[in-house]
Amino acid sequence: MLNGKKIVLGVTGGIAAYKAATLCSRLVQKGADVHVIMTDSAKQFITELTLQTLTRNVVYSDTFDEREPSVVSHIHLADMADLVLVAPATANVIAKMAHGMADDMLSTTLLATTAPVMIAPAMNVHMYDHPAVQHNMRLLVDRGTLMIEPSEGQLACGYVGKGRLEEPETIVEVVEQFFESKEAAKQGLNQPVSLLKGKKVVVTAGGTIERIDPVRYITNDSSGKMGFAIAAAARDLGAEVTLVMGSTQVQPPANVDVIRVQSAQDMYEAVSRHWGHADIVVKAAAVADYRPKEVFEEKMKKKGDTLSLELVKNIDILETLGKQKSHQFLIGFAAETHSVEMYAREKLERKNCDLIVANDVARPGIGFGADTNAVHIYDRKGLVEELQVMSKEDIAHRLLVIAAERIAGRN
Repeated sequence: MLNGKKIVLGVTGGIAAYKAATLCSRLVQKGADVHVIMTDSAKQFITELTLQTLTRNVVYSDTFDEREPSVVSHIHLADMADLVLVAPATANVIAKMAHGMADDMLSTTLLATTAPVMIAPAMNVHMYDHPAVQHNMRLLVDRGTLMIEPSEGQLACGYVGKGRLEEPETIVEVVEQFFESKEAAKQGLNQPVSLLKGKKVVVTAGGTIERIDPVRYITNDSSGKMGFAIAAAARDLGAEVTLVMGSTQVQPPANVDVIRVQSAQDMYEAVSRHWGHADIVVKAAAVADYRPKEVFEEKMKKKGDTLSLELVKNIDILETLGKQKSHQFLIGFAAETHSVEMYAREKLERKNCDLIVANDVARPGIGFGADTNAVHIYDRKGLVEELQVMSKEDIAHRLLVIAAERIAGRN
């Protein structure tokens, strides 16, 4: 899939720059034509000669070092690229990209290219969590930059946390999936944008909030990114989309009907209002299974060293919809940490889904809040399709294509 693909690889100045050698080697072995741009800081960790030897191409670092009189190097690289990949991407280069700075060879090329851009951040855990860095990454994602989330583990600085550059083998997998998706679209395998024209799609996203008192609540971990990607994909395929969203970390997609809710009961009531007319319902929300039996009108005061909180079961929205299903095509999600296939297929049967999307949220880079995912899609006969690590947008698109094809076949 990478054979002949021209990849411009940006290497920036973090300790993880040494992994660029392995990344270059893996990409070249897959048939890619790799052209490296290094920052001055990156050269403190790894030499130009190393990456030149591995890629068999000239390595660039100086904007004014024009080696070919017939072209302007940074424009030539920007134009030739099928993909610009920055790995590792430091907080500094992410800030430059977010704010349109162009003060070295890499940032100038990034500003000039019209090719897809993919970045793999790597930095100290506190730097990664800093609001400025998070804001800059959200800006880039909103503009269409593809993000390979860092993994968690022992960092070079001695801290343990999120910030490790994803392993080169995983980065190569993501790049391969990207080009596979593009090739499928080129061949018409991803179907036209009118695939869901005239269909009504209801998507739930985010976590529900179950109040304890005016300032405290219990909830489930969810960024809302997967549900938002599904809503956007349904919109792009021509559907009329209703998005029922709970608590999320990102903004919902444009041009969809958004209904904001808090509790599981709120979400159930909102979905029920649109259930009868829906063609496809995708339950991607993380709904709290239980809620406090008593909700205090005033803030609870601390008393003693322990607190007992009695919980009662919430309505199971997916199971309830499964029992009510007539013409609707129902898709559920199963976020598991072990025995993923067993629990997913049991959930599909018990809740009468047409498809269940299962993912192992314990795997680095595809759990809660990540921009990438890897899933297994099941129906009653077993595995329908396995999707390796790719963007949540690509997974959403493929999932809805499968649903649309099955609806068409059923009709």
